Amino acid sequence: MQFFDALVNHTFMQNALLIGVLAGVACGVVGAYVVARRITYIAGGISHSALGGIGVAHYLIVVYGWHWLDPVYGAAAAALAAALTIGWVSLKGSEREDTVIGAIWAIGMAVGILFISQTPGYNQQLMGYLFGNILMVSSGDIWLVTVLDLVIVAIGILFYRQFHIVCFDEEFARTRGINVEFYYLLLLSLTALTVIVLVTVVGIVMVIALITLPVAIAGRFSRTLWQTMLLAAGISVVVTTLGLAVSFGLDFPTGATTILIAGVAYLLVTFGSSLFRSRQA
Repeated sequence: MQFFDALVNHTFMQNALLIGVLAGVACGVVGAYVVARRITYIAGGISHSALGGIGVAHYLIVVYGWHWLDPVYGAAAAALAAALTIGWVSLKGSEREDTVIGAIWAIGMAVGILFISQTPGYNQQLMGYLFGNILMVSSGDIWLVTVLDLVIVAIGILFYRQFHIVCFDEEFARTRGINVEFYYLLLLSLTALTVIVLVTVVGIVMVIALITLPVAIAGRFSRTLWQTMLLAAGISVVVTTLGLAVSFGLDFPTGATTILIAGVAYLLVTFGSSLFRSRQA
């Protein structure tokens, strides 16, 4: 009841709930494609490479006085560069996607930590990008994520057939004359865009959780990709709302609580379905 009272009387709780709903839509659509392509690791790689861009940008602001530069610009540049690098190496090189993503992940984190360590002053704001603070979102953040949702839903609907074929059967897509390279890079760029916007709102760790865990749960109960998207978006909204309610009542960090709820739900569904199948056999 305390949570519902706060939701009615406090704007910051209303903003947090709304941003959770909007984030769920974006992560449901993008996450479904990422999981179908079996590159769930990519969310972590792009997210942590964004930390490198944030660290470099903040260093330039503090040390060289580049006050016109926003750390979000650094995150955007690093995330897009990481996405295109992963795509190019995967398509043109001989390396597996997971190997490239692991390298990008490590390099991004290392660059971020190095520049953060060399930046004078207390860098609490930078650490906020890791874990986020959904209770501190502004109306500007809400509009930004709303635009992100519109872009993602529009592209997801417009290119649904192409993304679907490229994710599930790349060779078949080539025989149908579909430009696999273009749509694969477009998917990676869309993932990077989602990560960039949501990292500034809910943090790196929560973005990874929302892109992967609700989709993994939804995949157990859906037969088609669009069903997975809808169900994953709904699960993200439920998980985020529960995270807000539980963290408010128990005075826990909201991001960590939400991730824990999503993780426990995924494990319960996974073990439950495995137990059900074993009994059926």
